[in-house]
This record gives sequence, structure tokens and C-alpha cells, in this order.
Amino acid sequence: MKKTIALLLIQATVCFADDAALGRAKADAACALCHGVNGIASMPSAPNLAGQQAIYLSEQLKNYRSGKRHHEVMGVIAKPLTDNEINQLAAWYSSMKVTVEAP
Repeated sequence: MKKTIALLLIQATVCFADDAALGRAKADAACALCHGVNGIASMPSAPNLAGQQAIYLSEQLKNYRSGKRHHEVMGVIAKPLTDNEINQLAAWYSSMKVTVEAP
């Protein structure tokens, strides 16, 4: 039983790493202009995506895609994304580590 759980965890980690790499390629093409190359927004009206939780990012992209969440640009960008592509993008941005410094 422990062996099976360990193998599943290893597989999940490998899949997540693959998803993150594919997500990075997708992000470089579609997201970097507004959200920055490393997920730190280059536009004042765009949020930082680096370090966000994958489940949050996936949910928001699906909401943009369905029209549940409205934004003129994001609605157009998210519309053609598949669930797999959304998961890859979420894996990429959530894999980034963000540090915070108190003022």
C-alpha cells in the first residue's frame, strides 16, 4: 500500500512538472505581455500571477472562459483554452515562489 501511494505521488510530481513546462510555453505566448514574463505584471491593471494557488488560477480562467467572470481581454484569451491548457498555465504560475518583505 505504501509503495502504491509513493508511486502515485511520484507520478503526480512528474505530471505537474510537465504541466508547468507546457504552461510556461503557453504563458510566454499569451500571458507575458500583461502579466509579465515571470508572472509579475507589467501593466498596472493586471494582477501578478506568480505564486498564486493552482486551484484559484484554474477556477478563474474557467470563469473567464464561460463568461461567469467578465473582462474584455481575458474573456477573449480564455475562450479557446482547453481544461488541459488551463491546468498547465495554473501549474506554471503556481510553481513560482514569491517572497514578501515587510516595509
